[in-house]
Amino acid sequence: GAPAPAEGRTTEDVHLVKSPIVGTFYESPSPGTEAFVKIGTYVETGKILCIVEAMKLMNEIESDVSGEVVRIFVENGQPVEYGQPLFGIRPSRKK
Repeated sequence: GAPAPAEGRTTEDVHLVKSPIVGTFYESPSPGTEAFVKIGTYVETGKILCIVEAMKLMNEIESDVSGEVVRIFVENGQPVEYGQPLFGIRPSRKK
């Protein structure tokens, strides 16, 4: 694959949501159901973005910003590491 960009050097205005735990990434609440978010989805702070399953515990990962999902870095069912970027969100410029 392509070399990962240096930490924090993606694009200035994109906020990275990173995995708080090591586990398996799931884009939807259960197999065959609609993904929580897609590219272009507008999310509010606290919106569930995905589930990271660790040792049979389903951990709901919430957005810590409001904005538009512009990148999804991982595939459904992919193992993720602690601190690995999951989503890129462009924060909204609401006043």
